[in-house]
Amino acid sequence: MDKPLDFTGKVVIVTGGGKGIGKGISECFLAAGADVLICGRSAPAQLPSGGGKTALFATCDVRQFDQIEACVNLAVDKFGRLDILVNNAGGAPSAEAATVSPRFSESIIRLNLIAPLNFSQAANRVMQSQDSGGNIINIASVSTLRPSPGSAAYGAAKAGLVNLGASLAVEWAPKVRVNAVVVGLTRTEQAHLHYGDDEGIAAVGATIPLGRMAAPSDIGDACLFLASPMASYVSGTSFAVHGGGEKPAYLGVANSAT
Repeated sequence: MDKPLDFTGKVVIVTGGGKGIGKGISECFLAAGADVLICGRSAPAQLPSGGGKTALFATCDVRQFDQIEACVNLAVDKFGRLDILVNNAGGAPSAEAATVSPRFSESIIRLNLIAPLNFSQAANRVMQSQDSGGNIINIASVSTLRPSPGSAAYGAAKAGLVNLGASLAVEWAPKVRVNAVVVGLTRTEQAHLHYGDDEGIAAVGATIPLGRMAAPSDIGDACLFLASPMASYVSGTSFAVHGGGEKPAYLGVANSAT
């Protein structure tokens, strides 16, 4: 790589890479010259593209280990190697912890914690066999840093994902670096389902110190950095991309003059 952010000749898997944050990550790597394989349970209406390239799609339920292995094998068969894995697939609908079923909680933890572990294990086997090793990037959430009412299992799983990455970074060094991107509020094509119309989205953005919600490309740029030689000594850490975080609640009600 003559340029730190030139990924020509590199092969990337982005789980859940066909929409939302995953699509933004995929497009950033494609624009930087990488070959990108995205996976999901169903193909997106339009595959991510950039830099004159289009992502390859593989059907894969990341909760099923045999499908994970098939996806990794496809990347190696198609491109001859695997350099970067971005564990992006995840999420959870809102559910009250007092009444949610054990089966639901287990499914959320399986998707957001167990699946990334299994995918990382399959990718590591390939990366350890390569002279250049590889990079694994886990997409975490600000839910790891604060309470997550209405999504307790999700927040716990994402917190576990950060700790998991730190452990894997020790076990799999020096060949494979493992890091997490702690993602803040992000405006995706489904943002209106959580934040309302443009006015609501702008109001939410105004609560963030940098004055806006993240764009998926902001997360993609962070992944490019972590996978690049510029971060060659960065491993086992979490990288917050949240616009400065959330303002403390007391700032909205405190009055120092009284």
